[in-house]
Amino acid sequence: MGALKVFIVAGEPSGDALGGALMRGLNTLAPGVVYAGIGGPLMQSQGLTSQFDMNELSVMGIAEVLPKYRHLKRRIKETADAVVATKPDVLITIDSPDFSLRVAKQVKAQSSIRTVHYVAPTVWAWRPKRAAKMAQMIDHVLALFPFEPPYMEAEGIACDFVGHPAATVPRATPAETAAFRAEHGVAEADPLALVLPGSRRGEVSRMAPVFGEALGQISATRPAMRMILPVAPAVAALVKAEVSDWPVAPIVLDPSGMSPEAAATRKRTAFAAADAALATSGTVALELAAAGTPMVSAYSFHWLTLFILKRMAVTDTGSLINHVTETRVVPEVIAEKFTVPNIVAAMNTLLDDPSGQAAAMELTMDRLGRGGEDPGLRAARAVLDRL
Repeated sequence: MGALKVFIVAGEPSGDALGGALMRGLNTLAPGVVYAGIGGPLMQSQGLTSQFDMNELSVMGIAEVLPKYRHLKRRIKETADAVVATKPDVLITIDSPDFSLRVAKQVKAQSSIRTVHYVAPTVWAWRPKRAAKMAQMIDHVLALFPFEPPYMEAEGIACDFVGHPAATVPRATPAETAAFRAEHGVAEADPLALVLPGSRRGEVSRMAPVFGEALGQISATRPAMRMILPVAPAVAALVKAEVSDWPVAPIVLDPSGMSPEAAATRKRTAFAAADAALATSGTVALELAAAGTPMVSAYSFHWLTLFILKRMAVTDTGSLINHVTETRVVPEVIAEKFTVPNIVAAMNTLLDDPSGQAAAMELTMDRLGRGGEDPGLRAARAVLDRL
């Protein structure tokens, strides 16, 4: 038997992180793996030469996808054709379902190549019928959350809970956070707010102006408060342009030019150094929970996405912390509630008493696999065991 051939596809930074860890696990368990596909710097560091720039696929939301549909459709066909031509032992798609599942569907129409999708669809939150549709093109799902396998298995899809990488990230030490504050001129007694307006261009454009106005009002009553804003490389220039108009300038942490490892360490330290966070809703909530940083979760949808989402939602919360712990301790300022006064009120309440989310954050990490095997290695083993 020759070397294992894996075609692997990710479409955004979070997927690149999952893919990089999975590839590292595969390289450990099955040395000599030959890769093809699409991915970012973390996947490329593990042996992938990306077919094209992963950032082309970083689109979220129904309305946001529509303007790029023709381009995405062309890339979908190109990718599916490359998979079929490569004849890998397995196709692994990571999140980005608008792209990934369409690629898998075209591959299945032309071949019997085994398909694995990493990150179960959020059928527990909205569009529950997606699991049945996935069964037509996906053989195996790697799930980040322990409550997800039954949803997939009910539709005949093999599914393994492999843990969430956020649960294994070491928390920065008090000495590291103190050094971080000192480096950026933030006194130990000064409140430090972490600002996270998103990692996609559409998100940043919608979130940043409202975040800036709200934080300006909060700073007016809390003059000692400082703000720190880590950015994703793909949106660094946009974020810098947006915050240039804010009433109070945040400290922007741009990872451009840094190694992925150094950037990840600095981001982890910034998260732990903060007293509270104003965060765009999404998986970043788990990174905040890992750091022990309480948050206000915020999101503004394109009107068409919101219109459709309201008719397909099956839950009253979009917070992953609230979902995993079956609580509602993380305040959410989303959709129609996404206004400056609501953000100001929620952040002031949190800054006055940031202790209320501590137990839920710890429980979240426990349920997502803290103290267990590395999720990348666990995911790699699950893939190999079912080949």
